[in-house]
Amino acid sequence: MRNKRYHLLIASAVVLNIVMSSCGLVNQLISPTNASTPSQLPSTQIPIAAGSITPTATITGDYSNSSGGQVEVFSWWTAPGSSDGLAALAKVFEQMYSNTSFVNAAAAVGAGTDPKTVLADRLATGNPPDSWQSSAGQETIANYAAAGQIQPLDDFFQSTGLNLVLPPALLPLISQGGHPYSVPVDIQRSNVLWYNPKVLQTAGVTVDPQTGLSDWSTFFTACNQIKAAGKTCLALGPDWTSMLLFENVMVGDLGPDQWAGLWVSPPTTDWIGPAVKTAIADFTKALSYTNSNASTLPDWQSAVKMVADGEAAFTIMGDWAYAYFTDPTPDGAGLQPHTDFDWAVSPANYGIFDFLSDSFVMPAKPRNPANSTAWLAAAASKAGQEAFNPLNGSICARTDCDPSLFNEYSQAAAKDWATSRIVGSLTFGAAASPSWQNSIQSTLDQFLGSAKDLNAQAGFQRALAAACSSNGSCK
Repeated sequence: MRNKRYHLLIASAVVLNIVMSSCGLVNQLISPTNASTPSQLPSTQIPIAAGSITPTATITGDYSNSSGGQVEVFSWWTAPGSSDGLAALAKVFEQMYSNTSFVNAAAAVGAGTDPKTVLADRLATGNPPDSWQSSAGQETIANYAAAGQIQPLDDFFQSTGLNLVLPPALLPLISQGGHPYSVPVDIQRSNVLWYNPKVLQTAGVTVDPQTGLSDWSTFFTACNQIKAAGKTCLALGPDWTSMLLFENVMVGDLGPDQWAGLWVSPPTTDWIGPAVKTAIADFTKALSYTNSNASTLPDWQSAVKMVADGEAAFTIMGDWAYAYFTDPTPDGAGLQPHTDFDWAVSPANYGIFDFLSDSFVMPAKPRNPANSTAWLAAAASKAGQEAFNPLNGSICARTDCDPSLFNEYSQAAAKDWATSRIVGSLTFGAAASPSWQNSIQSTLDQFLGSAKDLNAQAGFQRALAAACSSNGSCK
């Protein structure tokens, strides 16, 4: 979906240094005596809408050893950057467990084949890999946990103390009923406002996007100035980018608590209430400042390019846009940060980190439990995440990684990750189940094709509430 281009920032010597320092890295996961038990994890879960999950027996064991042979790991990290990061993480694993070789199952998936379809077929036939990649949050819980295809990781989190190096607010978002179901290996941010300082200056916009856009009305005032100067205010791409804009407006207007309240069962935020109504009105106004050809653009990079080329002032995109701005041509724009482009948190989103995360899971019936847990230990380790994330263009899920390994943008994102209110992304599978997300996308597409007047806005809100009911959360 994201189709990211990543900036390869770290020389191979740095990766080698991380790998060579990884002897005994299981201990680096820390096993403190005061580690929280699963029953002590935060209780504000984001449960699946209908039904319940009965955890299978949780994994136990000594994470300092594997059983030897091979560990087969399935992912969709095949693009430059992410594939390099996976290779670096695999080196860390093989340094930690020298008697076990890493097998990249993604390499066996043919070109043009959807890897998630291949994975689904393997799970359906009872042939799971030793571990596989899954978006942290509801994609994992509503898909794999609800189907009994993965097991909870209570003992793993408790024994390694992993919960003590993750932000406390993240734990409920990867858990169900107090049971964590995946090990997050990276973090990315989806509420970033990228902008062209020269366009703002030419249009006479004096508000500082990094401090002055505390509400959407202030942003719209700036948009009026930019529009008067003959430029597009907010560049928008096709497909899922409209959901991302909707998500950013909703998070900003509702705030973290009310946003989270939309996704619990039953919801504590009213889908047909005044707060959502206001957010839909602001979303509609934001759309009025976007480019008219958004739906016909080939990809999200085209919207980012509008900002890079000075055709538009702003775009809202995840942190993978940094690589596009800075990568040399022809893959990127080859721009200098702070001079040619800059970034801020999306309007009204200050102090909020809208996250998405790739994670790894443990099969419900692993063919080799020791090797599966060994891979999770490597993915959770400080050295593993320090090897993977700089190459992937993401930041560590852990809060104790060495910031000097990362670029300027990622260093700032890591600070925010450790200090901001964390909310789950709808667009990227953290907030809602895939079926619910698809229903919202369908409803959103219908609204985008409408007149977007007050009647259409009211119908859109009713349709969102109906999607919640269909999912089983709104009863």
